[in-house]
Amino acid sequence: MTDAYADLPSLLARAASQVAEYRLGLGEARVAPVASRSDVRRALGELPDGPTPVEQVLEELVEAATPGLMTTAGPRYYGFVIGGTVDAALVADVLTAGWDQCAYNEALSPAAIAFEDVAGTWLKDLLGLPAAASVGFTTGAQGANTIGLAAARWRVLQQHGWDVGRDGLYEAPRVDVVVGAQRHATIDRAVRLLGLGERAIVEVPTLANGAMDVAALREVLGRPERGPTIVCAQAGNVATGACDDLTGVVEAARSVGAWVHVDGAFGLWAAASPRTAHLVQGVELADSWACDGHKWLNVPYDCGYAICAHPDVHATAMAYTASYLTGQSAGREFGGGDFVPESSRRARGFATWAALRSLGRKGVAELVDGCCEQASRFAERLEQVEGVHVLNEVVLNQVLFRFEDDETTQALLEAVQRSGEAWMGGTIWDGRAAIRISVSNWLTTEEDVARTVSAFERARTELGLQPISRP
Repeated sequence: MTDAYADLPSLLARAASQVAEYRLGLGEARVAPVASRSDVRRALGELPDGPTPVEQVLEELVEAATPGLMTTAGPRYYGFVIGGTVDAALVADVLTAGWDQCAYNEALSPAAIAFEDVAGTWLKDLLGLPAAASVGFTTGAQGANTIGLAAARWRVLQQHGWDVGRDGLYEAPRVDVVVGAQRHATIDRAVRLLGLGERAIVEVPTLANGAMDVAALREVLGRPERGPTIVCAQAGNVATGACDDLTGVVEAARSVGAWVHVDGAFGLWAAASPRTAHLVQGVELADSWACDGHKWLNVPYDCGYAICAHPDVHATAMAYTASYLTGQSAGREFGGGDFVPESSRRARGFATWAALRSLGRKGVAELVDGCCEQASRFAERLEQVEGVHVLNEVVLNQVLFRFEDDETTQALLEAVQRSGEAWMGGTIWDGRAAIRISVSNWLTTEEDVARTVSAFERARTELGLQPISRP
């Protein structure tokens, strides 16, 4: 074992070379994979009886994985609001893997916790959130939404004389979770995971763009015998990019003592740009927020942020103590694992800090503005294509469109996906099939937009589809 690391420098250099080659080829790379899950599985073979040299393991890994890789880091991937990775964050993440820190508390890694402290402070500043808020670095918006609602659950029940941490939910007062009809599905799953149950969900109608109808919200909240209540607002509808009237939502919620949680997985980043900050006006008035780093900040997967205006409530809902946990002494400074469910935590603060340090305030704003500009270009170019109907006003980075009927829409989406020129997902909007484009990658250019629109035009020609003339 004395020579265990003798070849490590050359092995790491080879791995870094593979990563660099992959990254440098993103601009022209095929977007969709050519191998299926079962294809890749077969290529991996059986578990060997004896050891395999690391050089061979590396070669086999790259050879088997490459055909099944989706080029999500590339400039023509527009599915599921997935960002790429800025160079500084990528390099920092390589160091993160090598350092292999457990970011639970200061005793385990002072560096990991300190980087989260500073990166969290910078995030709050950029997003216009209270400086005193707590920040938990978690896996993504699902984790962040669940954490935010866990804090909300504790507080609203505590205000009604119930300690959910001690007494659980059996015989507890009913908690209403008031949501918009176009909320993201992670909210529903968080409600289930927290034991509140889907029957706790009270749905509020939305406007045509998917934003919550505040007048309808006031009516719902004004019903008699209002008990513990959580209102979930949204910054950035996943299909249209629309943001709720956050000032109106908070004012309505405060009138009945409700907690306001904002699902801002990607839309919260609108606050980082002077051009789009008006869309999330009033966001700072909420009680908790969920946001992703691996979306618009373009840091590697997985990275999300659970932010809470009430650090004591946040820690009460999530933290724990044990006699063996060195560093868990009374009066210590909270951080790390106190704000998330995981104790064995990847040190996500390094990559987030590196991205923010490299971009700066101006660079983050330019990243947001650039994606919004390309989304607007998409809408403009698509509207010139015969048979295309753009279904939303492009306010952020989301473009929603369809062709003349469901069958044509689905056929052309699948054809473009198969072509490898671009990849975006399908959805259902207003009961009809639609195609959703999310421009979230710092690498996407006007040329990528043009190539993607041309791919749809070629697909129509190749499939022999004749457009229905517009009236």
